[in-house]
Amino acid sequence: MPARAFYHANPETLTLETQVIDARPGRVVLAESPFYPGGGGQLADSGTLHHNGGEIAVTGFDMVDSRLWMRLADPAAELAGTVEAVVDPAFRQMMRELHTGTHVLNALIFQAFNGALVTGVQMNDDGTARMDFDVPEADNDRVRALEGPINDVIRQNLPVRDIYLPIAAAREEQGLIRSRSVAPPPTDDGQIRIVEIVGLDRQACGGTHLSETGASRAIRILKIDNKGRHNRRVRIGLANA
Repeated sequence: MPARAFYHANPETLTLETQVIDARPGRVVLAESPFYPGGGGQLADSGTLHHNGGEIAVTGFDMVDSRLWMRLADPAAELAGTVEAVVDPAFRQMMRELHTGTHVLNALIFQAFNGALVTGVQMNDDGTARMDFDVPEADNDRVRALEGPINDVIRQNLPVRDIYLPIAAAREEQGLIRSRSVAPPPTDDGQIRIVEIVGLDRQACGGTHLSETGASRAIRILKIDNKGRHNRRVRIGLANA
């Protein structure tokens, strides 16, 4: 089995007792971490570390020499020993809903517009996201009409699961890698994570997602912008976010 990040292997575990394995003032490396550190347009988890001196907020992440350093709210804090890492559940849920929604939108655009690729993604902390697609001269009304099918997929409560494939095999299967510029980082043994919405879509991705589409709120298409002759920027939002 390929090595899996803790947040992929244990997506429902948001509180974890773990050990500090390295520390500097205002920064720490944990033996295991439930925090998603951000990437691919998805924001990093927020949360706290509980330690023998109290609790401290996690404010960001830095990957240095293949080690994930957490930035702490107190730049002078230097932790040691056992800590309890606690992910903010509401923020994680919102990111999982948004990210699953972007996959559904991506799948429907890919199907409706002859394999159109993603040129950019950004999820926001207000329950909105934008996706850019290479869809030359697309009729924006056709794109806007996908709101109904997106919410049909949510109502169908399709399972969402992941598998790992060797990089070469993933590149050979048409449509698994949807971005023109980036792909999720491979595991140490050269495999890539594939997220499948069963019956709808498979694509490479390194983020966090719901375990079934029905756990999401409805998705609204908020705006469509033309960004040049080829690019369409689709802004979506979670209903009641």
